[in-house]
Amino acid sequence: MKKYILIYITGLFSLLGYAHNPDASTIMLVEKENNIWVLQISSSLTAFQQEVRTHFAETPYKTPEEFQQMVLEHIKNNLDISFNDGSKITLGQGMVKLGHETKVVFEVFGIPSDLQSIRVRNTAFKDIGRSQSALFIFKDGFSKDQFILNNDNDHTLNLKVNGNKFVEASQQNAGVSPSLIILGLIGSICLGLLIKNIFLLKEKSVSENVSS
Repeated sequence: MKKYILIYITGLFSLLGYAHNPDASTIMLVEKENNIWVLQISSSLTAFQQEVRTHFAETPYKTPEEFQQMVLEHIKNNLDISFNDGSKITLGQGMVKLGHETKVVFEVFGIPSDLQSIRVRNTAFKDIGRSQSALFIFKDGFSKDQFILNNDNDHTLNLKVNGNKFVEASQQNAGVSPSLIILGLIGSICLGLLIKNIFLLKEKSVSENVSS
């Protein structure tokens, strides 16, 4: 417990600088009960704004709601996750939480309980120079390791199960920037925030169903 408190405090002091860094992002794939998975992608608001302006230049957003819809569409168009025999995930209704550090949360469908391998490709921030993403996969009973997606590996990782951990199918030596060290420190914080966002996402879905 003391270890996680220390990480939490350290992360809080680092978070302000990270939230303004457009070339750093995190991808968190988290298994919950009953083989339910949730995906969270976090980066600075500046990074999301830059990507939306680049990819939706002909239809600029006029409201925060339009911006959020463009962010969701951009993530879906630039994220590819497959597993085992090449089957791909399905993303449920997404939610965008705007802030200096902006978070995008999806419920994920289609990941088997017998997970043997996983391929992750995320080009959502590829237009940003020196863009690097820290990938965390939180699966029950597995070690919590960090992987890096960057220009050196074309923002793509092929992972396989080895015992109780994920390892790269082909080892690649990718340099880790100081910003990604910060990402590692705040991984535990993001996990806590992700759980909170899951409840918000479900509440939003229930509210919309009632309204309709």
